[in-house]
Amino acid sequence: MPKPIVKYVPKDSKPLIEKFINCLMLGGKKSTARRIFADAMETMKKRTKDNPLDVFDRAIINVTPIIEVRPRRVGGAVYQVPVEVPPHRQQSLAIRWIIASAREKKGAPMAEKLALELLDASANQGGAVKKKENIQKMAQANKAFAHLAK
Repeated sequence: MPKPIVKYVPKDSKPLIEKFINCLMLGGKKSTARRIFADAMETMKKRTKDNPLDVFDRAIINVTPIIEVRPRRVGGAVYQVPVEVPPHRQQSLAIRWIIASAREKKGAPMAEKLALELLDASANQGGAVKKKENIQKMAQANKAFAHLAK
């Protein structure tokens, strides 16, 4: 018997939540993705005193990258050039990294893995935040090539 969709994912939910659910979806199974997201919200509600949607927003903000490196070919050599990330791509990368980090964890249902990753990201920990920090370190290390940016 399928679980009913809980109140955290209403039909008129925020575009960020809808985008997250669409990125979470595999094989066109949107109702499954919605259920996973709703179960993750319930799990976060049980584990913390905060509103799960506030935790979700904080996690997205903490994982959002400001700068990244892009390869640029100059005179036969390829340089990693640091560039600012456009706002739309910032959001896409944050969502992608959170979902990928949750999927990498083994031994639990996806809703629980997603809830744990969102809680970690909201506390500036976890795989998605580590990915952001690695990208920023790489950009910092290659700032000598910033003059090559278009």
